[in-house]
Amino acid sequence: MSEIRIGILGFAHGHVGMYCDQWRNRPELGVKLVAGWDHDADRAAANCAGREMICESSVETLLARSDIDAVAIAAETSMHADLVEKSAEAGKAIVLQKPICLTMDQADRIVNAVSANDVPFTMAWQMRVDPHNLQAKQLIESGDFGKVFMIRRRHCLGTQFMAGFDQLWHVKPEYNRDIFADDAAHPIDFIYWMLGMPTSVIAEMDTLLNPAVPNDNAIAVYRYADGAFAEVSCTFVAVAGENTLEIACENGVIIGNYGDAPSNAVKPAGAAQLKWYKHGDAAWTVSDLPEITNQGERIAGLAAPIAEFLHGRRPAIATAEEGRDALKLVLACYDSAEQGRRIAIT
Repeated sequence: MSEIRIGILGFAHGHVGMYCDQWRNRPELGVKLVAGWDHDADRAAANCAGREMICESSVETLLARSDIDAVAIAAETSMHADLVEKSAEAGKAIVLQKPICLTMDQADRIVNAVSANDVPFTMAWQMRVDPHNLQAKQLIESGDFGKVFMIRRRHCLGTQFMAGFDQLWHVKPEYNRDIFADDAAHPIDFIYWMLGMPTSVIAEMDTLLNPAVPNDNAIAVYRYADGAFAEVSCTFVAVAGENTLEIACENGVIIGNYGDAPSNAVKPAGAAQLKWYKHGDAAWTVSDLPEITNQGERIAGLAAPIAEFLHGRRPAIATAEEGRDALKLVLACYDSAEQGRRIAIT
């Protein structure tokens, strides 16, 4: 198998370290770590040394290397547009950590750069490759459940238990807007992936625990042209959880459990992670997919699909245009909460 030689542009998003470790420890994936860069020199040195990568002093020197075919961009969100433009102009395949960027203008720059330079590009969304999520989507698309009436996706973190979290770049507006923009992007992209683009949203969000972690609780309700509802419920001060997905359909229901970090942390061994019930069934059907034991396993599970994409064996996990759409849905929540009304999505 030929190797895809990859460079890492920024190690701010911790998820990229999990992908790197998978690529390094699983040679069958065919991805070779070559070099890394970060504007934080100490962070770059630590991450590169730990993985036997060359530590480059600038973005330009990394992108000029002929032994790099692709880059994974995991710098702070505010830097994404600049790094995508430079990487696309250098002709590198691009893997971009979520969310796509901070503003719609930046998202347009990313879409235009990818298109103008005709480079392979994918967003890195673990919910789109999670096996239980894939099975839930397949159940809906089978037609057996009929019309979808409502989807509820719960996605939480326990930031109050993360020492020093309120000092990290994740909560600094100049780098990442806030925790809602950063992490609610996951379930918002999930409902977009499941049902497509909604027509409107009404949302409430606020800071309820630590003022240094803005918008730590939020609920958004999206409406679709066919009348369906999609609710995204996020709290980033959660200690535990269980039910993370509910899909109510014309002919039955689909329930997903233990799909975020707090719920995974206290999951009983062997507990059902996906089950469904249709009208006329004698009992619940429980998915026979292998058990996922922790959220890290779900995140690391992205490494193989990314490798398949880079080798040209699968389409993008999500295109630049889809990343831009997800951002539009996130930003509409802010408009709704600030204006106190339903916002049309056009």
